Amino acid sequence: MKPPPFNTLIVFSAAVAALIGLPVASVFANIFSGGTSATWQHLASTVLPEYVGNTLWLCLGVGSGVVIVGVATAWLTSMHDFPGRRIFEWALVLPLAVPAYVLAYVYTDFLQFVGPLQSALRETFGWNRADYWFPDVRTLGGAIGMFVFVFYPYVYLLARTAFIERASGMLEAARTLGLGPWRSFFRVSLPLARPAVVAGAALALMETLADYGTVSYFGVQTFTTGIYRAWFSLGDRIAAAQLATALLGFVIVLLLLEQLSRGRAKFHNTTGRNRPQAGRVLKGGHAVAAMVVCAIPLVIGFLLPAGLLLRLALSEGDAQFGRHFVALAENSFALAGLTALIAVAVALLLAYGARVAKGITARVLNRLVGLGYAVPGSVIAVGVLIPVTRLDNWLAGQWEAWFGSNPGLLLTGGIAALIYAYLVRFLAVALQSVSSSLAKVTPSMDEAARSLGANQGEILRRVHLPILRGSLFTAGLLVFVDVMKELPATLVMRPFNFDTLATQAYTLASDERLGEASTASLAIVAVGLLPLIVLSRQIARRR
Repeated sequence: MKPPPFNTLIVFSAAVAALIGLPVASVFANIFSGGTSATWQHLASTVLPEYVGNTLWLCLGVGSGVVIVGVATAWLTSMHDFPGRRIFEWALVLPLAVPAYVLAYVYTDFLQFVGPLQSALRETFGWNRADYWFPDVRTLGGAIGMFVFVFYPYVYLLARTAFIERASGMLEAARTLGLGPWRSFFRVSLPLARPAVVAGAALALMETLADYGTVSYFGVQTFTTGIYRAWFSLGDRIAAAQLATALLGFVIVLLLLEQLSRGRAKFHNTTGRNRPQAGRVLKGGHAVAAMVVCAIPLVIGFLLPAGLLLRLALSEGDAQFGRHFVALAENSFALAGLTALIAVAVALLLAYGARVAKGITARVLNRLVGLGYAVPGSVIAVGVLIPVTRLDNWLAGQWEAWFGSNPGLLLTGGIAALIYAYLVRFLAVALQSVSSSLAKVTPSMDEAARSLGANQGEILRRVHLPILRGSLFTAGLLVFVDVMKELPATLVMRPFNFDTLATQAYTLASDERLGEASTASLAIVAVGLLPLIVLSRQIARRR
């Protein structure tokens, strides 16, 4: 007897894909809504060139920086042996726990005129303000530096994996042909790792384009800050949608460049000698140089800011620490927990639907769902608010017509719309984790369960769920941490008088109360360390 068709799962996948794509479609649909607004004409004639220029310079600077730092550290830790390598190979991912806007707050406090560094210099050398020059971190260059030292681990992780897994036999062949270490790197290893490097750089650039806290605090005008200004300061949703579309255009260009950069080149491993070779032992000055190269991004991206945050939290901290801080933490954990639970459940059904359908339709729908991660939070916020607000107003009108009372905004007045925006942004994270783990479960287990009379629901519950338990937890943890750090969508869509740790840190830092912002910032960093500890343990076992 043939098993029943699983059209229900396909319909579910199509519905989820439609909901994920709705915000982007809403943004595009409002580009020409009501004609070209006066606000857009004003922005186009005044600040739009600055938005475009700053965004291009950010992409160029961050892209170059993360590639240099990520590839250098990945090459040293994967292909060489030197004192401290085993620590560096997992510790170099720790900067991912620090949101870029938190790093911006920390270094502003550390490097400002009355900060610890300049104060120490004046006391040590007896300088006055006019006796020396010190660079201002709150500039476009400073923002590029913040992004580089937070996002380089994307390139580091993917490049390191590529260096380890690529055929060691090809490097040995290169050496037999007379190529030294440097020429082997540039002519063999780096070209083979190019797809991984470009993919990591693309992820870093998409995170850069999605950032609001850093560029806003540093006064760098980009499309993200323009969207927020058009929506809240000018009250023009059409102009905000048009700016969101322009920002989305940058993301689409990045994705296309990532695909086109590969061209028709192939990067297959055609030899079976792919076991990682013994690392080249570095001694003397070479070992010291390798340690310094690996230590600089780790110190700047994690150790120093974590230490400074801890010092600020202990010496100053949030004046409202206590019941108010607990309320902020409860809000953050509630949003992150609910989103993580829903994301894992939906991701499990999507991945399982693609497994049992065995057709291209489910896979294409899952790919569409995965594109949500490439859309910046500010674009998603605008795209969600436009249709959901209309739905809210319609529901309120119908409720008043039926029952004679106005219930207010049911969706945007609470956290429902905000959780929807989080799901659009981060469902891809859970789906990727669950799909990759589900693919490792051999189909013979499903066939054996069916031969024993189990239906698909029982197979999922009794066979797959016990196997996927660890992966589901990891997927939920990743979504949880991403939601805890998310700032643009939260700022735009949070209900009235509803703050989280991220918005509290941003609000206090914007008021130049950096010491008070340290408490919430430190809590966000501490939560962000949880998945990185799991990842670091996996890296330490891979060698």
